[in-house]
Amino acid sequence: MSKEISRRQLLFASAGALALTGGGRLFAQHPPTPTLELPPPQIVPATHRSPVSLVRADSRRKAVHDSLMGIDHEMVQGLKHKKYVLIKVNFTSTRNQLASTHRDAVAGVLDYLGPRFKGPVVIGEAASSDTMAGFDNFNYSGVVTEFKSQKVSLVDFNMEKYALMQAIDNNIHLSPVRIASRLVDSDAFIINCCIPKTHDAVIYTGAVKNMAMGAPLRSLTKETPTWTDKRKIHVDSHWQQNYNMFLVAQHLAPYWGATVLDGFEAMEGNGPIGGTKVDWKVAIASTDYVAGDRVAVEAIGMDPKWIGYLQYCGQMGLGNYDMANIEVRGEKLEAIKTSFKLPGTVDDQLKWMGPLELTPPRVLQPRQSGRG
Repeated sequence: MSKEISRRQLLFASAGALALTGGGRLFAQHPPTPTLELPPPQIVPATHRSPVSLVRADSRRKAVHDSLMGIDHEMVQGLKHKKYVLIKVNFTSTRNQLASTHRDAVAGVLDYLGPRFKGPVVIGEAASSDTMAGFDNFNYSGVVTEFKSQKVSLVDFNMEKYALMQAIDNNIHLSPVRIASRLVDSDAFIINCCIPKTHDAVIYTGAVKNMAMGAPLRSLTKETPTWTDKRKIHVDSHWQQNYNMFLVAQHLAPYWGATVLDGFEAMEGNGPIGGTKVDWKVAIASTDYVAGDRVAVEAIGMDPKWIGYLQYCGQMGLGNYDMANIEVRGEKLEAIKTSFKLPGTVDDQLKWMGPLELTPPRVLQPRQSGRG
């Protein structure tokens, strides 16, 4: 290997960074030719089998409720010692309902919680735009009214306290990121509730990405300049974006309770906002966010090797990304499997699987002058 390798290349070649497997196995679909022989990753396997509940129903609310019933034993055990439930929704858009968590999906979660949990319930998000406008536009006030006995409230994480974690910036320097403190609150049982969609930057978005990109905060005032820490994670480099989302997931995973993927109406094509509707009538639930996403990726006909941040999460033990360690309950996976239309940028997104080539070629050329 050449000694003239950038610091960026060295970091991503280290064990546990890009975590690419040896022997070219990751490159089965789109086989880029690596210029560096990366060492095998440090593997930290999950130590448990993961239940994933798979349900099909004629209403969104029933599908979500019934999917949680499929993991009822695990849910009840997890809820026992928590002071409140936090339902983390996804407002990729505060106007486009197809792109964002439907109130009926949240109602299905609350239907399930009613006889099982007597503490308060917080519904929260940190949208890139106005979170509270999203609650208004999607009529979440009706959920608060209907479930008044469950002490339901709506919260914009951007208006609350923050915690700090570290990501990496474009120069591979540590970069502090302000994240929602509620998402690292050991008193909360955190339920992710979102839509499985294709994505124009990381190919697929579901439970893990909803948490990873919903955690970073932004300014609320008209400051000069305004700030958003979401841009520190959602960067232009496909390599860095996948790795940064893994870093956020690694920080949040100890606090995850359960996830519900509401695929009653999913999205294909140029998601997460500009895609088209898939009438699927499916809901997926799990106490393992990575396993829930793994089943969703399989169900929409996507190659699981393509999703970088989920590969890293599985390889570093944040959950099971191997179907051999996942117990699918309810519907047979083959019965609901379909084939989603991929985003138009998929070939460009898959570059993360290949070598990192960010050092300008002139930097590696021999010096022409006599300066020492």
